[in-house]
Amino acid sequence: MPKSKSQKEQTVKNLEETIQKSKSLVFANFSGLKVKAATQLRRLCKAEGVVYEVDKKTLLKIAFGKAGISGVDMKALPGSVAVAFGISDEVAPAKVLDMFSKTNGAIKIIGGVLEKKFVSAAVILTLAKLPGKQELLARLVGAINAPVSGFVNVLAGNLRGFVQVLNAIKDQRTV
Repeated sequence: MPKSKSQKEQTVKNLEETIQKSKSLVFANFSGLKVKAATQLRRLCKAEGVVYEVDKKTLLKIAFGKAGISGVDMKALPGSVAVAFGISDEVAPAKVLDMFSKTNGAIKIIGGVLEKKFVSAAVILTLAKLPGKQELLARLVGAINAPVSGFVNVLAGNLRGFVQVLNAIKDQRTV
C-alpha cells in the first residue's frame, strides 16, 4: 500500500533525526533476502544497538540532503538499499552487516557514511574488522592495569624473599 504525502514527510523527518544522531551509516543491498533472514538481521541489529531501516531511495536522498550529508548518490547504489545506523558505536553497523553477510550471501555491503562523508564498501569492510568499543575499552583497562600488576608482583616477590630469609635464619638458630 503506497504511503500518503504526509506519511512520506514523517518518514523523511524520522530519517533525518536518525541520521543526525548516528555516528556511522552502512548501506547494504538486500535483494534476494528472505523474510526469515531479514527478521534475524533486524533482531541482531537491535541486540547490538543498531537501527536497521529499509526505505525508498528517494526518501533517503531527501533525508540526507536535509541532514547536511553530501556525496551520497542513492541512484548509483545498486539494488534495494537498506541502511544500518550506528547510534552509539561507529563500528557496530559494519560489524553486524559484515558478520551477517558471511552467513547469508543475499546481503552485500555497498558503502556507508562516516563523519558526514560517503565512503566505499572497502572502507566499511575495513571498519568491520576493527575491534568494537567494549573490546577496545577492555584492552585499555588491561593496558593500564598491567604495570600496576607487575609492580605488585615485584613487591610481593621482595616480601616472599624476605620471609624466606627470616625462615632460614630461624631454622639455623633452632638447629
